[in-house]
Amino acid sequence: MADTFQNNTITHFPDISKINFIAIEKKYLKVILLNIGIVFTVLFAAVFIIDYKDLFELKEHSIWLYVVVFIFLLITLSIKIIGFKKKKFAVREKDISYKNGIFFRTLTTVPFNRIQHVEIDQGPFSRYFNLVTLSVFTAGDSSDDLTIKGLIKEEATKIKEFISNQIDG
Repeated sequence: MADTFQNNTITHFPDISKINFIAIEKKYLKVILLNIGIVFTVLFAAVFIIDYKDLFELKEHSIWLYVVVFIFLLITLSIKIIGFKKKKFAVREKDISYKNGIFFRTLTTVPFNRIQHVEIDQGPFSRYFNLVTLSVFTAGDSSDDLTIKGLIKEEATKIKEFISNQIDG
């Protein structure tokens, strides 16, 4: 006997707000601030050289270069600090989710059956704080990949092993 095709309407969807998200490790904010510090030290040094050498003949207006860079620094710090509080992740039985964003909030969920492989990376500042980046690569487009920065190395290793066990079956 042939199966009868059914395509019933779904009226009750799972409530995504019930996911118990975990905040990114607070030490990762220090990594972000160190990176910002380096970038803005270079920017202020460049402005100082432009001012000192009078490269663009802006001597009487050079203070505005410092003001613009300083305002840009304040805006960057504000966005990064507020945005840091919005970075959260969740690992469930069948998927991994990550949400972030201040103005444009993003929630990415990757089911384990779509994952090709998982990597753990560590930059120099992250290494100092024992933090890593967990990258999840999917079978589809690279826009479907998931990257979670600021995880404790041991926790990320456990997550990687869990996901690997799930995808290896």
